[in-house]
Amino acid sequence: MEEEEAGRRMERGDEQLRRTTGSRRVTAIVGASGGGEIEIQMEAATAVGSGASAAAASTSSGQEGSEEGLQQTPTWKRFLAHAGPGFLISLAYLDPSNVQTDLQAGSIHKYELLWVLFFGFFFVLVIQSLAVKLGIITGRNLAEMCMYEYPKYVKYGLWLLIEVGVIAATIPGVLGTALAYNILLNIPFLAGVLICGASTFLLLALQTFGVRKMELIGVIFMLLITVCFFVELSSVNPPMGEVIEGLFVPRLQGVYAMSDAIALFSVLIVPEGVSNMHLSLPFDIRHNLFLHSSLVVSRKISPSPKGFKDTSMFFLIETAFAMLLVLLVNVAIVSTTGTICANTQLVDNINACSGLTLNSTSILLKNMFGRSTSKIYGLALLASGQSNTVTTSYSGQYIMQGFSGMRKCIIFMIAPCFTIIPSLIICSVGGTPYVRQLINISAIILAFVLPFSLVPLLKFSSSCVVKVPYKNSNCIVQVAWILSIVIMGINIYFFCNSFISWLVHSELPRIVNAIISTLVFPFMAAYIAALIYLAFRKVNAAGLFPSVSVSSGTEVEAWRQDGNIDDIGVR
Repeated sequence: MEEEEAGRRMERGDEQLRRTTGSRRVTAIVGASGGGEIEIQMEAATAVGSGASAAAASTSSGQEGSEEGLQQTPTWKRFLAHAGPGFLISLAYLDPSNVQTDLQAGSIHKYELLWVLFFGFFFVLVIQSLAVKLGIITGRNLAEMCMYEYPKYVKYGLWLLIEVGVIAATIPGVLGTALAYNILLNIPFLAGVLICGASTFLLLALQTFGVRKMELIGVIFMLLITVCFFVELSSVNPPMGEVIEGLFVPRLQGVYAMSDAIALFSVLIVPEGVSNMHLSLPFDIRHNLFLHSSLVVSRKISPSPKGFKDTSMFFLIETAFAMLLVLLVNVAIVSTTGTICANTQLVDNINACSGLTLNSTSILLKNMFGRSTSKIYGLALLASGQSNTVTTSYSGQYIMQGFSGMRKCIIFMIAPCFTIIPSLIICSVGGTPYVRQLINISAIILAFVLPFSLVPLLKFSSSCVVKVPYKNSNCIVQVAWILSIVIMGINIYFFCNSFISWLVHSELPRIVNAIISTLVFPFMAAYIAALIYLAFRKVNAAGLFPSVSVSSGTEVEAWRQDGNIDDIGVR
């Protein structure tokens, strides 16, 4: 009985120690001759408690020291430390396909569709800010989040589709670079394609010196494109009053204004039967989501709420400034062709403005303003095309690394080959006569790949709306969902409507039309089903916790204990 009583006393003492000091080492000595005397030694418990207190004090003092150092650093220095990613990703919105879109929009509608660019600027800024926040909160890029979150067959399907999209996004850059070499130096198109491939590999080699070197290249390309197109704009001297009015006053005049405005904003290529021009979205957000979420992870973030808040603000300001330059350049391109083609006294042949392409624009500028203006345009096209091939190949590396998990040194060697070489082969086979068709086909592919990048980002961002100091704004996420659903719905509607119209008016035999229909409609059904699956699948909450590398482990543990993040999945 005495031994049982001693055992119960020992258990009560052990439980009391666990409650007060956590994990303790308890030693019980039961004396056989002493009638069950028990000694509970507290020395170990005291040592553990003092050690934990010292560790907590050390962590707290370390955080306070880093916080004080952060406060002492000038704000402009901290901003410059975060500058760079926004300029690099913004180059995708000035690629040759977007330049061709702007040229056509200005030649057909003058300044009437500039407001589409203005509203598109805000949409892109919202989406890019979500990609930045995803990288800051989770410490992972979008590709790594997809690899972590989805089942095997889903993530590898996403990987395949996104890699196809990266190749399609690289094609306009290769075409624009080859045409620019022909305009500037009269180099044959095929030779220009090969030079583009070689120069892209050389520029990508700069990443061995660090991410900041690649971002510096992006800034140089951006400034070069901006200066060249503003010089072109000064040559034509557009009426600034009409330009400003077109930028802020929405108007849809003309037979095809509605469809062209939708195409300008929604990335769809409008068929000849629907519209007079082919348009692609001047705001290309596909591979940028992966690249932007990867670049922000390369920065050191202070593990405190203020550190996360400042980092988010710096990245947002830098991205907004870079996107503002993109908006101004797009406005300059549209205004240049809008002014030229609206003034019939300047244009000798009215057909010169119909169906403007990258190549025909050079001829038009040369005939009207001289050889120097054409050369400036060629230089801008060279910077646009070369920067596009570099950024798409660079983002392809992060995409492959995120989905495969391979080492960086291996990815840096093989990933550009999967992106650049297929693009070089396609452009070499197509040649100069099919430049416009290749750009249109690549834009169609990108339109269908877009949701498979956008929907996962929106799902992860929606799941990041938790009670933490650096949460996503629920309002911003909802606005992004609404705009994205509208764009994806327009893409699907126009494709289905155009395909049905093509079948009705097609001169092919009925049996051929039936075969095409049996292939296309099941594909569209599977496409829509895949989007529904991604949109309604619940996100795993554990994958969205801030990792130790970017956040304070103490804060994460506190949030866990408070029960604020028991279930942050979104259905």
